[in-house]
Amino acid sequence: MRTLSSVLDKEVQQVSRPAGNTRLKAARLAAGYASQQALADALGVGVRQVRRWESDTPPWPHPEIAQALTRALGQDLESLGFISPAGVQPDHGRRAVLSATAAAVGLAAVPTQAIAMQPATASRDFQAITRSHRHLYWSVAPATLHPAVLAHAALGCALLPETAGQTRKLIAAALAETYLLAGRIEFFDLRDADRAQQTFLRALQAAGEADDPLLGAAILAHSAFIPGWTGDREAAVERMVAARTYARRRPASAELLAWLDAVEAECETRCGHTRTALHLIGHAESVLERGSEHESPEWLDWFSPVRLAAFKGNTQLKAGHLPQARTTLLGVLDRLGPSEDKQTTVVLGDLAAVEAAAGDPDAACRYALRALDQLERTWYAMGMDRVREVRRVLAPHQHEQCVRELDDRLYGWTTTVSALSR
Repeated sequence: MRTLSSVLDKEVQQVSRPAGNTRLKAARLAAGYASQQALADALGVGVRQVRRWESDTPPWPHPEIAQALTRALGQDLESLGFISPAGVQPDHGRRAVLSATAAAVGLAAVPTQAIAMQPATASRDFQAITRSHRHLYWSVAPATLHPAVLAHAALGCALLPETAGQTRKLIAAALAETYLLAGRIEFFDLRDADRAQQTFLRALQAAGEADDPLLGAAILAHSAFIPGWTGDREAAVERMVAARTYARRRPASAELLAWLDAVEAECETRCGHTRTALHLIGHAESVLERGSEHESPEWLDWFSPVRLAAFKGNTQLKAGHLPQARTTLLGVLDRLGPSEDKQTTVVLGDLAAVEAAAGDPDAACRYALRALDQLERTWYAMGMDRVREVRRVLAPHQHEQCVRELDDRLYGWTTTVSALSR
């Protein structure tokens, strides 16, 4: 039977037992290394070494390992609980380097003394908001969503210098995706190509911080749309070469590789090279048919076989293959899901263009009016551009009743004010 004295003696021993290097353990967990083995693998050392560092008397690391350790955990050795032996000058510059690195890539400039390392959960929380914005893009008005996305990016810029290791990489990747979404809204929805160009640059810089070449490939391909839309084929091709180079640095899914073909095809179509574009689309179809063992990234939600068919229908239209374009686009319209309102307006606009080119203004106006109905529910600048292009083609028929009815809708108070305000 234990006496009260023996119980108290044991409790005192437990309280007085050294807790080890709690600073290093906390920094390890904050950087996303859930176990000692995970940190050991990242540094290329044995797990016994990490255990010694987390003991109550951690030995001072060798210079090469010390640099790797401070780089992985984002703090200098003294902040990590190490006591500098005589004759060794501690390195106080790691936090300053973190802040300077972020500032150098245009992300954030945080005063060194303000940096406090974030827990590993910060990356999950930040990613959750990024994921929500990605889903909201398909239903929320772009002018409403865009400020929220930019505010989230600003938060990511502030968090980045406060993290290290895996946590830093995860936040940087989510930040890159956030900037990519902002750039897409600016280019496709707000029609501000100059601003989108700068935003895509920030996205690419964040992807570099995350060392995520597939996300880098997606950003570069999006940036190719900008010169492609203005007919600058050389610049568009150069960016697509860079995008494909990045995509080769990691195992890429069939969907991502096919999308790269589709983007290049769109640029070639805009530059008047429809034969090259159709060849690229044919290659994309083959890539999708063969498939791949690699899964698509979660953020690749803007592409599917149906979207590829929409690219194809537009290229067939621009190539003058009207019967083929009509068949392709009608098939796309039947297969588009209820949540793909933005793409629906583009397809309806292309179908209107097919009928206008075929000399059927009544059918062209019917499709254009359906596109305007859809635009009233979900605004999309690309869809409105398609309708306006059709109206220009219908200029020889502007005195016909169907075209006048289209004008009444196209230049109504609501539509005109909405168009001018975006």
